[in-house]
Amino acid sequence: MLNDLVIYVLKYIETLKISFNWSDFIQLMFLAGLLLFLYRKFIRNTSSEKFVKGLLILVCVWFFSEILLRIDLKIIGMFLKAIVTLVSLSLIVIFQPELRRFLGFLGQVDFISRLFNSGNKPKEQKIDVVKELIESVKFLSKSHTGALIVFQSDLRNTYTDVGTVLNADLSTELLLTIFHPNTPLHDGAVVINGDKIISAGVLLPLTEDPKLSWKYGTRHRAAIGMSEVSDCACLVVSEETGDVSVAIGGSLKKYEDLVTLKSDLENILGYKEQVDDGKNTIFKINNFMTIKKNPKIK
Repeated sequence: MLNDLVIYVLKYIETLKISFNWSDFIQLMFLAGLLLFLYRKFIRNTSSEKFVKGLLILVCVWFFSEILLRIDLKIIGMFLKAIVTLVSLSLIVIFQPELRRFLGFLGQVDFISRLFNSGNKPKEQKIDVVKELIESVKFLSKSHTGALIVFQSDLRNTYTDVGTVLNADLSTELLLTIFHPNTPLHDGAVVINGDKIISAGVLLPLTEDPKLSWKYGTRHRAAIGMSEVSDCACLVVSEETGDVSVAIGGSLKKYEDLVTLKSDLENILGYKEQVDDGKNTIFKINNFMTIKKNPKIK
């Protein structure tokens, strides 16, 4: 059987009388480039990639069934050919929504410009981190909902292994949901890096400062403790009083208004264009006014 298959393939190649010239070469290069462009533009790293691989397998099975029919293995050849035909017809029904979307895309007025657009995806809307944080703090403070948020530029020194990994876009709704008293993650801290919530329900080390006032609860002690052992800023909302504070470098600052908090957050997170020694810094701890621990501050 194998010998017959090899003989048939060789004879088939001989009957093709393949002869290449420059025109054929250019056409093949054009088709290869077109297929590669379409693959990178619409197929690679998408759910359609497996679909294309399945189509290639069907083509190979169809070609193999034709070979089996030519070498008189008609039963197996017809069986494989019938399966390929049946699967090909069923694909039209299964992928009807995708085909409709594709035809709709072809019918758009700006089809050509969108086809050759350099970006595979539309530009995502930039998240206003400070705005989302201020809106969250406003509600948390008013409702006396306890919260602990860690702004970490270097995640290597964060205790994220004991929390729940999220890697989600920062939003007011998500923060309020996490810190809602009836959720499993509300007792821990939220770690934020850039505009992403990296993890929630994180347990932080408590400060061991014996001079710290007894009026500070666990959240404040955890915020101060975390700021002592890492280069981070920790925002705390008191559950008892609704007060808002920020801890940096083992120091705690209480805020009486959101305007000042917004200004300091812009400094801390590096959203204010400031130059330090001729270089822009992303995480501007040095721009934050250090406030020493004061037992009288609640």
